[in-house]
Order: sequence, then C-alpha cells, then structure tokens
Amino acid sequence: MNPASPTPVPPAATVTVRIWIGTFGAMLGAFMAVLDIQITNASIRDISGAIGASLDESTWISIAYLVPEIIVIPLTGWITSILGLRRYLMITSVLFLLFSVLCGHSWSLASMIAFRAGQGFFGGALIPLAFTAVLQMLPPSRHATGFALFGLTAMFAPSIGPSIGGWLTDNWGWEWNFYLNLLLGPFLLGAIWYGFPPEPAHWGKFREIDGWGILLMSLGLGSLTTLLEEGTRDDWFGSPFIVRLALVAAVTLPLFVVWQLRAKNPVTDLRVFGQRNFGLGSIINVVLGGAMYGSIFLLPLYLGSIQGYGASDIGTTLIWGGIPQLFIMPLLPWFIKRFDTRWLIAFGLLMFGVSCMMNTSMSADYAREQFRWSLLVRALGQPFIMVPLSALSTAGIPAGASGLYNMMRNLGCGS
Repeated sequence: MNPASPTPVPPAATVTVRIWIGTFGAMLGAFMAVLDIQITNASIRDISGAIGASLDESTWISIAYLVPEIIVIPLTGWITSILGLRRYLMITSVLFLLFSVLCGHSWSLASMIAFRAGQGFFGGALIPLAFTAVLQMLPPSRHATGFALFGLTAMFAPSIGPSIGGWLTDNWGWEWNFYLNLLLGPFLLGAIWYGFPPEPAHWGKFREIDGWGILLMSLGLGSLTTLLEEGTRDDWFGSPFIVRLALVAAVTLPLFVVWQLRAKNPVTDLRVFGQRNFGLGSIINVVLGGAMYGSIFLLPLYLGSIQGYGASDIGTTLIWGGIPQLFIMPLLPWFIKRFDTRWLIAFGLLMFGVSCMMNTSMSADYAREQFRWSLLVRALGQPFIMVPLSALSTAGIPAGASGLYNMMRNLGCGS
C-alpha cells in the first residue's frame, strides 16, 4: 500500500490556530460533499421536470453521484501519497466546485448524469481527506474533537440536506442546490491554502500504479453500488441489466481482494480489516450507512408522492432529525473522555434502532407530526455512533486507510 505519509503531529499544546483553520477547511469540504448526496432529494420532482426526466429516471441523478464517489474514496490514500494532502485538497475542491456549477446548468438527463458523476468523483475525495486531516494534522489527544467535527459532516449534513434543498428550490430555484457550493467555495479554498503546510509531490510513484487493482475495484464497486440502487426498481434478478451487474460484481470483487493481498504495491491495504476494532467498526459503518441514508432517501419521496408536500414542507419535516445534533456534537469529546467508548456506541445504536421501530407501523396517514418524535430520537442517537465509532475503529491505523473506513459507510448508503 502507498498510504499518505503522515507528517509528525505536534504536541497538544502546540496545535496552532493555523492548523485548526486547515482542519475546519477540510471539514467544510466534507460537509459540502456529503450535503450534495442528499440535498436534491426534496427537489427531485422540480429537477426532473426541468431536465425532461421521469421520476423513475431521476434516480440516476443520485446513482451518478454515488458510483464515482465510492470508487474514488478508497483511492484517496494512494493519490495523497503522490500529490500531498494540501495539493490534493486544492485540486479536488476546485474541480468539485466546477462540476457543481455545471450541474446547475444541466439541460437534459444525460448532461446532469455526466456532470453529477464528475461532482461525485471529486466531491467523494473530500470525505476521506477530512478524516485523514484529523489523523495527520492533530495529535491523538485532539482526535475526539476532530472526529466530532467530522461527525457533523457525516451525520448533520445529510439530515439537513433536504431541508436546505427544499428551501432553495422554492425560493431561488433548483439550480441553487448546486450553486450553494460557490458561496462556501472561497472559504473552503482559503482555509485549505492557509491551514495546510505545503508538501512535495512524489510523481515517481505513478510508475508503481496498481492498474489492475484500480480497474477491478472500479468495476466491482461500481457494479455493486448500481445493483443495490436499481435492484428494487428493476425487479432485482428479473432484470437482465441487474443480472449482468451482479455477475460483474461477483467476478471482479473477489479477484480484487486476491490481487490486493498478493500485489507488490496494492492500491489499498485490505489487511487493516484484520484488526478487530477496524473490522468490526467497518461492519457497523455499513449497517449505519444503509439505515441512515436509506431513511433520508425514502422519507422525502414518501412525503412528496403520498402526502403531496412541496420542497419546503419536506425540508421543515426532516429538519427535526438535524438541528438537535448541533447541540450534541460539541459535547461528545467530553463524553468520550469520561465514558467507555463502547457504551456510547451501544447507546447510539439503541436510540437509532428505537427511532426506526417507531416508524414500523406507519401508514399512508403519516405526515409531519407523526415523524417528529422518531426524528428527534434518531438525532439523539446518531452522534453517539459516528464519533465514538470513528475514534475506536481508527486508533493506530495508517492515515491512508481512512478511505476504506469511509467507503464502508458509503457502501451501506448504496444499499
């Protein structure tokens, strides 16, 4: 593996304002990237109508973002080892902003899919890079604070995404779901440029490129993500398209694992899954990603299709799952220092499970009032999963392995 070579982190007493600014910049990039996964959910009918797509075809707007995203996330450690953290953050941020503008200018479904794929590829890299910034820039004594900031991107952003998207659509037009990134872009680029120290590029590592590993991983993860996203709409294995995707994934993913374990310079180090905390944490990450993103994706569709809610009404309903997290996240470093991390994770999973159980008896009569309490309970539990789980799972692993950890959550998202 070619992980990003971590620079020596300073003692806790010497974490400067400049380092914190850089860390906040990386978190802002991840926040924007995660926000863009869900921000279109409340506005999907408006976007579909504008580009001449049916509601069923519009699912490809999400798939086009998710597939390149899940492919690039495991590659970030290798790319960072070549470009350096600061240079890679700057390049991928600029291109993410460019494709965001192009998405707002889409004139057809095909153009939207193409621009959304570019947005997902470059935006997806911002998520593990923020995680890497915590491991590489901050000392272990400050990791809990760094993971609390990262938790805001992974938990809070998707919770408020539909709310922001709904308000922007009703007041400014659906294009502002994408143009919003331009308002935050100068802060993102400025913080990264100022806060991260320059590093030399190691262009010679391109000669060690694991081409077969990248190809097998791209085919396998891309096919699996598309299969999981489209399976329910295409009658699963009753569809020849789904069957072909399943065959590609079934062949390429095992070959990828074998190749990575035998390759001289593998693009990812799969052996980290053998570490107990990292392996178990990754499994929980998959389940969490599926439950969290699945509910966030389905509720806007239900409220729009069954209840006839507009974009703003959908947003104000789902905001109950986001705002409470703002008050909990700053307290998590205090909890982590004083309580067993495993108990915090167990509490978070229990609250998340209770919130899901509260909706198992829902009917077509469920609307804003019926969802409020379950969303509040979920908002109480989510932060206690993400932040302690990240701290426990990644202790002692190379910074470059953060891509694999984040990939597992996004794989759950695709399911």
